[in-house]
Amino acid sequence: MHWAKIGEAGFVGGMRFLFWVYHRLGAWPFRLFLFFVILWFFVTRPLARRASREYLQRLYASSGKTTPAPTYRNSFRHFLSFGETLLDKMLAYDDRLQTLPFQIEGEQAVSQLLAQKRGMLMITAHLGNLELCRCLTQTRPHIKLTVLVYTRHAKRFNRMLHALNPELMLDLVQVDSIDFTTAMLLSERIAAGGMVVIAGDRIPVNPQTISSATLAIPFLDAPARFPTGPYILAAALACPVFTLFSARRGDTFLINIRPLSERIVLPRRERQEAISTCLRAYVAALTEECQKNPLQWFNFFPFWQQALQCKRGKA
Repeated sequence: MHWAKIGEAGFVGGMRFLFWVYHRLGAWPFRLFLFFVILWFFVTRPLARRASREYLQRLYASSGKTTPAPTYRNSFRHFLSFGETLLDKMLAYDDRLQTLPFQIEGEQAVSQLLAQKRGMLMITAHLGNLELCRCLTQTRPHIKLTVLVYTRHAKRFNRMLHALNPELMLDLVQVDSIDFTTAMLLSERIAAGGMVVIAGDRIPVNPQTISSATLAIPFLDAPARFPTGPYILAAALACPVFTLFSARRGDTFLINIRPLSERIVLPRRERQEAISTCLRAYVAALTEECQKNPLQWFNFFPFWQQALQCKRGKA
């Protein structure tokens, strides 16, 4: 099943009540209600539950059994970890961001580029809490983030967060695909010294383009489909490329920024090989982050099955 068809809308709708609890009653009643909401989703979403256990199993094996074992208990902890990000999102949008302890790794390389008024592309993942990257924009006003989102559900969810604090919103651009108009918009923001953020762990929304717009790369010791779009976009923008991950480690929020390429060039004859090289570097960084934060990668759908379905489609 394609990730975009998972019941995301129902989950977003269910959060409205929790936001009301948070505003009226505070954080701890929110946590209590959140526990039962997550328990309900855990019980009633067998596909997401199986996907969580598959991920934990593959991570457990590839890490030499140093990460949480693929038990139902740890799978539920995985769901709860996702739920905790909701509270973190609201803290980030409720004028409390400056009181949250956070660390930024790799900031120096970014600061040097911004001092030269050079923009960059950041390839992120559904790991941790991207809203924490607002730490960059609130404490460093010269940083301008543009975040690409692929579903209307995600944009609606962020509008709900926006209602908490209208002044503290990330600049979201909702896209089903990157057309000429979108590419021009992003090019202008890069030229102005901005940072464009795009997810690198979700295949295209249009299932008909999966075969041509993805590559199968080993991830946790099994082939998985990853989009090629971020690297094609990076080549078109002719800008430096970084990976960007954010996660909670105890009571501290970590933002990890790593250089991926000074500039991605895709020669016509070796285009696939060049993209594959970039993708492997991204997947290596993602694997390391998953090992460090095993319960914070949030793709609750059959991630590796996408590669098998695409392979069968070609047969």
